[in-house]
Amino acid sequence: MGVIIRQSIKGTIYTYIGAALGFVTQFFIVTKYLDPEVIGLTKVFYEVGTLCAGFALLGIVSSGMRFFPYFKDERTQNHGFLFYYLLIPFIGTLLVSLIYCLCKTPIVGFFSAKSAAFTDFFYLVVPLIFILTFWQAFETYSNINLRIAFPKWVREVLLRILLLVAYLLFAFHYIGLSTLLIALLVAYGMCMLADTMYVSRTTPFSIKHDSSFITKELRNKFLKYSGFLLLSVVTGNIISQLDIFMLSSLKGLYSAGVYTIAFYMANIIDMPSRSISAISTPLAAEALKNGDFHKANQLYQQVSLHQLMASGFIFLLIWVNMDNIYAIIPNGETFAEGRYVVLFLGLSKLISTTLVFGGVLIQFSRYYYWSLFISAFLTIVTIVTNLYFIPRMGISGAAFASLITCVISYSYQQFIVQRKVHGNPFTRNTLILILLLIILWGINLFIPSLTSRSPWLDLSIRTLLIGCSGLLLVYKLNISNEVTKVIGQTLHLTKLFSNRKNI
Repeated sequence: MGVIIRQSIKGTIYTYIGAALGFVTQFFIVTKYLDPEVIGLTKVFYEVGTLCAGFALLGIVSSGMRFFPYFKDERTQNHGFLFYYLLIPFIGTLLVSLIYCLCKTPIVGFFSAKSAAFTDFFYLVVPLIFILTFWQAFETYSNINLRIAFPKWVREVLLRILLLVAYLLFAFHYIGLSTLLIALLVAYGMCMLADTMYVSRTTPFSIKHDSSFITKELRNKFLKYSGFLLLSVVTGNIISQLDIFMLSSLKGLYSAGVYTIAFYMANIIDMPSRSISAISTPLAAEALKNGDFHKANQLYQQVSLHQLMASGFIFLLIWVNMDNIYAIIPNGETFAEGRYVVLFLGLSKLISTTLVFGGVLIQFSRYYYWSLFISAFLTIVTIVTNLYFIPRMGISGAAFASLITCVISYSYQQFIVQRKVHGNPFTRNTLILILLLIILWGINLFIPSLTSRSPWLDLSIRTLLIGCSGLLLVYKLNISNEVTKVIGQTLHLTKLFSNRKNI
């Protein structure tokens, strides 16, 4: 777990630098200078590309993680693993792009009624598919080799800077709407190239392949696993992005734009878990390849605890400051409709960060096919709940539908994890942590509101009181040995610095 903590800290530093840049961009540039319709258009543009890229990868992200230990050999440069790893998404990109173009009529029909602006940029999605597919592929290849810091910097920092530049150019009328989407496309392309150059210099990067290494047994295992996984990924991608598509189709780009700002707030919640999961996944693949279920379950418990801890505190600080956040951001009254979007999506994030690693254990075990059984059912649930709740609750209905799907999905997943690989993320410290978060939320109710006088002051007071109290209690209760050690070392260094200053 030590390597996970060290690597995750590096990645998390970049994550929060990116979060700060994203905060400025989304809450002070985008909300001030971009209409909700434009925000919704850029969101739908990106999500359509992301959905198609998820298909184009043909499951190679998880397949690569699972089967890399079979190829791993520095002497032979991993037996040509990279050749096959890149060939599969290349074929997938060609197929998905062709299908996307052939399906223009139904796609345009889906968006034309309420989100007609998207149809004007239909073909711009094609290069976006290529860029997002290989960006994800190279990022994952770097993670497979336990190098997560630079790809994290690219995704969280470099991308935010490039997006900020694009939005500023649009805000001050240097570029128009069509050029804005092209600028966003260029930004994603530069990030893909940055990751490509990095992995070419820091990891085994040879496309010479050793066909003799691919035995019939290994090939059959890979094809069977990837085939099942692809069907699961297809439905999983649809489930995760269906809310924004249906919202834009049923309510229009304006509602999608308001939803996007709320979605961004909720998206901050699971930022730390992205670093932890990225470095933990290859370790889980190695443990399960060796049949070490005990080690895999220990990893599950520690990853789950730390992800819930980080995500739980972020969600708490965001939720207790909702009035302050909407009072601070430009045109906050326009976007305040997304308050309960943050609540429902935030609860979804807490569930997923706590249990998501169980899905990794299933994917890398011989029971991976179980994920397929629920996927079709969840897709139907997502469609039905969105169709029911969006007309009745608007954007909050889309978020509530996502929460329902999340609860059903992860409950089923944990049942399978418990039964098949004996994985249980919950420990005594997990329950203590949940109780602690609830108590801190209760304490917040007794703090007098100063929002009407100064939202910045109220935000500062609440954040300091809740945040410092939480850290102190985590330290005193020793909920996590690793976190307690980090806090203890920080306090020790602070004490030494203070003593030297007094001398």
